[in-house]
Amino acid sequence: MISEKEHSVKLAEARSYLMERVTTMPELGVILGSGLGAFADLIEEEIVIPYKEIPHFPISTVEGHAGQMVFGTVDGRKVVVMQGRFHFYEGYAMQEVTFPIRVMQVLGVKGLIVTNAAGGINAAFHPGDLILIKDHINLMGDNPLRGANLSSLGPRFPDLSDGYNLEWRQKALEIARELGIKPQEGVYAAMSGPNYETPAEIRYLRTIGADMVGMSTVPEVLVANHAGMRVLGISCVTNMAAGILPQKLSHVEVMETANRIEKQFVRFVQGLVREL
Repeated sequence: MISEKEHSVKLAEARSYLMERVTTMPELGVILGSGLGAFADLIEEEIVIPYKEIPHFPISTVEGHAGQMVFGTVDGRKVVVMQGRFHFYEGYAMQEVTFPIRVMQVLGVKGLIVTNAAGGINAAFHPGDLILIKDHINLMGDNPLRGANLSSLGPRFPDLSDGYNLEWRQKALEIARELGIKPQEGVYAAMSGPNYETPAEIRYLRTIGADMVGMSTVPEVLVANHAGMRVLGISCVTNMAAGILPQKLSHVEVMETANRIEKQFVRFVQGLVREL
């Protein structure tokens, strides 16, 4: 676990590198999950920077993650989009997983839209559904805020009672209705992975109130809230979780479902960027 001083130095170096290459600083960040990277095609005046070129950035190793930051505008809104994220199961420490959120913070980003591919636990959900995250359950066994508090970046004990901003969720539900998308909300449970959950684990998650399950998002949301950002979360249900249906689970199915709803997803996120 790195010290506050070391973390500050790394942030300063990453920020300096990006500010030399980006002419317009973003106000909104977007993280695109597995198979959901097509939204970045909407960005105008784009500046594409591969993760491997940014000081101290990890490298995304998962299929369906392009591994780059894209700066520019969408419908006049200044954004930075992450095409691909980092996961705890890839072997990175939580502070590494969430380092891009800290970089967004020091660049001046005030709000974050975070998306993911998730397994459906709630029987009312179906593959291809877009679900707004209203709350989460952290079962990853770690927390990116553990250790010395980065006091210059946020409080020791951040409040998560509005971790997924209510005002933004209400606007997002309205936008969903306008686009003909069934407005739905749910609780996201985060597991460490990389294996898919067992049927017994899914029964447990359902019992404690989870509607979707995945292996990401929560660390980023914790750091974004610590940083004082507003957050909106969207899960794309790409498959039903283990034991819900008599089927085997695979990343291929996740990618196929994400590709199938790609156009709808892009229109939804575009509307969010324009209105939030």
